[in-house]
Amino acid sequence: MNTAKKKLNIWLVLALAILALFLIFVVYPIGLILYKSILMEDGTISFSYFAKFFSKKFYWSTLVNSFKVTIASTLVSAVLGLIMAYLLRSIKIKGSKYLNILIVISYLSPPFIGAYAWVQLLGRNGVITRILNSVFNAKLGGIYGFAGIVLVFSLQSFPLVYMYVSGALKNLDNSLNEAAESLGCSTVQRVWKVIVPLITPTLLASSLLVFMRVFSDFGTPMLIGEGYKTFPVLLYSQFMGEVSTDAHYAAALCVIVIVITLVLFFLQKYIGNRLTYSMSALKPMEPQKVTGIRNVLAHGFVYLVVLAAILPQLTVITTSFLETRGASYTGQFTLQNYKNIIMPKNISTITNTYLFGLAAIILVVILGVLISYLTVRKRSFLTSILDTLTMFPYIIPGSVLGISFLYAFNKKPLLLSGTAIIVIISLCIRRMPYTIRSSTAIIGQISPSVEEAAISLGSTEVKTFVKITVPMMMAGVLSGAIMSWITLISELSSSIILYTSKTQTLTVAIYTEVIRSNFGNAAAYSTVLTITSVLSLLLFFKVSGSEDISV
Repeated sequence: MNTAKKKLNIWLVLALAILALFLIFVVYPIGLILYKSILMEDGTISFSYFAKFFSKKFYWSTLVNSFKVTIASTLVSAVLGLIMAYLLRSIKIKGSKYLNILIVISYLSPPFIGAYAWVQLLGRNGVITRILNSVFNAKLGGIYGFAGIVLVFSLQSFPLVYMYVSGALKNLDNSLNEAAESLGCSTVQRVWKVIVPLITPTLLASSLLVFMRVFSDFGTPMLIGEGYKTFPVLLYSQFMGEVSTDAHYAAALCVIVIVITLVLFFLQKYIGNRLTYSMSALKPMEPQKVTGIRNVLAHGFVYLVVLAAILPQLTVITTSFLETRGASYTGQFTLQNYKNIIMPKNISTITNTYLFGLAAIILVVILGVLISYLTVRKRSFLTSILDTLTMFPYIIPGSVLGISFLYAFNKKPLLLSGTAIIVIISLCIRRMPYTIRSSTAIIGQISPSVEEAAISLGSTEVKTFVKITVPMMMAGVLSGAIMSWITLISELSSSIILYTSKTQTLTVAIYTEVIRSNFGNAAAYSTVLTITSVLSLLLFFKVSGSEDISV
């Protein structure tokens, strides 16, 4: 009896310890934001900051602009992702394996890098703009404003819909599609009347994730929005602006963002729980060889979309080897951009990214394994709370998390502002869900009888967990950890708030160099980040044993 209590207490203590960490680094900062949003300078409680926002058109119009951009980008991403997933699953496309990799790579790059690259291509002095203006006398004004923001977001976000829908199509029983065909339905009719209804839950869930991602991003509208100001840009300027900053007003803006993202999160959960179903793919969808104009159109569309999606990465890699004079390229080949970024004063940016990322990923793996084990094997009200809390930093915009951290840890006893520790913690809790979800999925596939057999042979529960359960989980854990790694080294929104000159990372350096019009250095930094992401992705394929990423 005492032994059983001891075993129980070990896991209870672990659950309480991890919960305490999330209470300190998630609940407390968010709670402080809520408190500051209603706290006046004289110490009284008031909702005047919220009234200020909604009473002035300049402020609330940014929220309207954000919704316009987000809705348009989500719709375009959903349509593109659906079409691309269907074509690559139903038709034999030459090089589909490599096209899939390129699609995923385009998603892993931060959206603001895409914005910066498209400025090089379609800006007022961009390569494509100059060609179109000189050849066709088009007089294009560049990629700025609403249309440009939607273009960048759509090309960067459709891969997320693609990965989800592709996974749903893989589990679809193709006999339903064939039955519709035998009844005389055309391809368009089959897609619209059979396939789309079946994958609607997946399509809606992935679209909501795109919505949350686009809504919270400030880097892209900051770079190419110009007069079209969005809500995240307003939030950033209110907190980090050089003039007229108001910490309490910024806190109120954070609360508005938190409420919106939480509503979207619970909406996604509701859709997932309400509309999900299981289907046995007795006859999975297999790519079919087609001929004629249909084959040409399918190949042409897929290649064109993939090219547009990957073009930003190709642009930054190419321009990283071009000589610059100010904001202009001379067209001459050079390695000076790379020499600049590996100078003693700049090399720390690269090393910080890898060191912070490595430290964060170690914490992610340890906590991810423990949390997934507790939520699956030791289900309780406590572990359910823990499971929910782990998702909060993921769904809340990184800028809000960064601001809350500065509020919470800017004085003793937890004086962490300006240190590497606060950056590592933010990266860890922001990107941990990838590892937790993959670990939870893999442990759900491990029969408890394996662990029970080990315990019956005299092994302790802890020893069984370390020696048997963890090794069996490792493939899923490492796959999730690699995806966490790729996303955390690309993190900007929280890092831009928390960094100092000593804790600058690659994404912050890229953004800073773009703002300063040092495009050569920005391209070199972006290339390092892109190559790191590609190598990490290839490692994911190796570890997972999969040739594609489908959710």
